[in-house]
Amino acid sequence: MKPTVYLRIASVLTLIHALLHTIGGVFGKTPPNVQPVVDTMQGNQFLVMGVMRTMWDFHQGFGLVASVSLTVEGLVFWQLGTLAKSDALRLRPIIATFLIGYLCISVISYRYFFAGPVITEILIALCLGLAIWSSRRSAIVEAG
Repeated sequence: MKPTVYLRIASVLTLIHALLHTIGGVFGKTPPNVQPVVDTMQGNQFLVMGVMRTMWDFHQGFGLVASVSLTVEGLVFWQLGTLAKSDALRLRPIIATFLIGYLCISVISYRYFFAGPVITEILIALCLGLAIWSSRRSAIVEAG
């Protein structure tokens, strides 16, 4: 397959990851046994750089930042797929940067979260790796 296909698959996986993270992770229902922790996080305000915040504010804010970042990355992967049609070889360093990032994120997810994100992030990394590999292969075929 061509790099464009792998980048499109990575894009769709990343956008699904963003959607599920937002629905389940940020706006999902809190399990009853966790509610006391949420109440504590929401109930204790402290001053941070001139504004009053809670740990819940930080939790929600970082969750939304992750959702936005995943969405942007999904859109960038789609755009890279378009660019890969004409010059996939030159995109390899950019794709490799995302590949390394997703491998690191999968390790963090394994340590702190659960299987769903880990599997998704490894699949995204795999697609990015295959895009790099197939871009080299495509260049060899076109040159030969």
